[in-house]
Amino acid sequence: MSSHHIVRDDQEPALIIANGASCNPELLGQLLEWSPLVIVLDSAMERVMELDIKVDVLLGDFDRGFDPEIYKTTQYPLEIIYTPDQDKTDLEKAFDYLIERKIPAVNVVWATGKRADHTLTNVTNIVRYRDLLKIVILDDHSKIFLLPNKFEKWYTAGTPISLIPVGIVNGIYSQNLKYTLENDTLTMGYRTGSSNSVAQDGLVVLTHTDGDLLLMECID
Repeated sequence: MSSHHIVRDDQEPALIIANGASCNPELLGQLLEWSPLVIVLDSAMERVMELDIKVDVLLGDFDRGFDPEIYKTTQYPLEIIYTPDQDKTDLEKAFDYLIERKIPAVNVVWATGKRADHTLTNVTNIVRYRDLLKIVILDDHSKIFLLPNKFEKWYTAGTPISLIPVGIVNGIYSQNLKYTLENDTLTMGYRTGSSNSVAQDGLVVLTHTDGDLLLMECID
C-alpha cells in the first residue's frame, strides 16, 4: 500500500476512511494516489496504520481510552480534531470539517459492511449535505452518490444501477434503462428502483422533480 499521496491541492476529492468493512487494496490505493487530504476516523486508525498509509487528519471523539497523541510522531505532520458532539456520527463530523475548509468533494471508503445500522446511517445521511459537499461512498460492490434533479452519464450496456429513494421521490423519468421510469414515484420501504440496468451503450439520463434520490452503480 502506498504510504503517501502525490496530489497536494484541493482539485481532487478528499478521502475519508471510516470503520466499516475494508475494501480491495487496489481500490484504496487508487483513491489514495489522487487524494489531496486523507481523513481517518479514530475507530479505524489502528487498521489504517497496519496498511502503512500516511494520514493528514485524525478525527473523532476519542472515547474508550483512545489516545491520538501516540500517532503524532509516526504520522507527522498530523492534524488531530477532537469532536465530542454525540448528536452526530464521526463521519458527519468529518463532512462538517471538510465544509469548514471549503473542500468541495470527498470519497468515502470503509463506510459500509459490518454493522447494518452504521451502513444504513452512513448511506442515507449524505442527503443532508446536498449543495454543501459532493459525497461518493465506495466499496468493492458499489459506488453511491446523491443525484441532482437532472443527471447524465455514459455507461456500457448491462451496467447494474439501483435507484434508492431516501423518503419519497416524485416525477422520476429515465432514458436508456432496462426498466423505464416515466413520471414515477419511489418511496423508501415501499417501492425502490433496485436492480435496474443500462439498456445499451450510451448516455443514461435521469431526472426527478423533488426528493432525495441515491444512485448506486453496482458490481455483481
